[in-house]
Amino acid sequence: MRFPTFFDAMPALDVPFPEDVVTSHAVCSDAGLVAFFRFHKDMDLPPHAHGPQWGTVIAGEIVFTIGGETRAYRPGDSYDIPAGVEHGARIRAGTIVVDVFAEADRYPLKAR
Repeated sequence: MRFPTFFDAMPALDVPFPEDVVTSHAVCSDAGLVAFFRFHKDMDLPPHAHGPQWGTVIAGEIVFTIGGETRAYRPGDSYDIPAGVEHGARIRAGTIVVDVFAEADRYPLKAR
């Protein structure tokens, strides 16, 4: 699965992971950030916390540990991470997710 080509006009995010591991497109407003992530390699996301986040899996699988509970999320599954709750994940190559962050500046947009 691939995002529609018009997504290519959307800015990428400056995330702390190499582009051969994950690529992104984003829509940002003062109210929040919507990120479209595509994972090209298996990845471990270390435990961390931030403002509220909601996401849904489009393809692939994420094994999230959210607030001490571990669960696999597959296409069609959504997750809701409250503000300040520690979470981390194991993300399989080929996974595509849409994440919505309440913090508009969760990740900065990459300069073009």
